[in-house]
This record gives sequence, C-alpha cells and structure tokens, in this order.
Amino acid sequence: MNVQALTAADVMSRVLVAVKAEESSLMAWELMRRAGVHHLPVVDGRRVLGILTREQLAASWSGGPQEQSNRQVSRLIEGERGPSVPPEAPLARIAAIMLGTGCDAVPVLSGGDLIGMVTARDVLSAVAGRTEPARGPGEVVTGMFHLEPVLPKDEG
Repeated sequence: MNVQALTAADVMSRVLVAVKAEESSLMAWELMRRAGVHHLPVVDGRRVLGILTREQLAASWSGGPQEQSNRQVSRLIEGERGPSVPPEAPLARIAAIMLGTGCDAVPVLSGGDLIGMVTARDVLSAVAGRTEPARGPGEVVTGMFHLEPVLPKDEG
C-alpha cells in the first residue's frame, strides 16, 4: 500500500496495555517492564486521560517502593493532555503532530473511546513497508496481573 494513503487505522497498535488512573506508579513501571512498552495510556474505562511515558515515570521516581506504591499515575499526567487522532487521520498528519508536539505516541480515538495508538515505531514500520492488514477490533488491557503485598506473620 502507498504510504501516502495510510491512515491511523492502518498503522496503529491495536492491542494495548493501559493503566487505570488510580493505579500506582510502581504498577505502571511493572506493566511497562513486563509488556516491553515505553508508553501507557492512562484510562478511565476506554476514555484516555493521557499517555504516560517511561521517561516521565523515571524522571518522577523518588524514594523506594513504598513511596511509588502510594503515588497514583493520575498525578504524573496532570495538565499533560496530549494530542489524539481519529482512525481516518492520514499518516502524514500523525507524523506532523508527533513532530510538532514532541510526542512519540498518539492515541487513536473513535467516539471518544481508545481503539489504538500510533507510536513512532508504527510510523517507521509503515514507511519501511512493514504494515500488516488490520485483523479485527483492538483490545485494551488494563491489568496483566495484580501486586499484593506479603506481610510477615505476627510472631506474637
């Protein structure tokens, strides 16, 4: 397919790992690490509140695991409402938005709902001719696992 004719729907990542706004920064880090991603949509249902990057998370890290497990990711994205695009947005427009805003991941929304995300890697794959035809609807996964603290038994 001609690169000029590609749209967000053609190149977007359809299976996304996301984090709920009330989750901890420790959980966000663990989700990124286990899923091998650099961007996490922060969501309330299928509504995107923002995109949390690995760089943002690392730059805000202070203290140990206890401090990180008490800090919600919603605090890390306050005032960070980034751009989004509809599924029919042309690839050239998406690339221009990324360059203009300095972001390397743009959520794809349909009717206000998150249906995918276009990352810089997706754009490069499209330019290199490595896009695959869309196969069915996307999926947003907000919890691959749940961390539960293990407390020592009371000896008394």
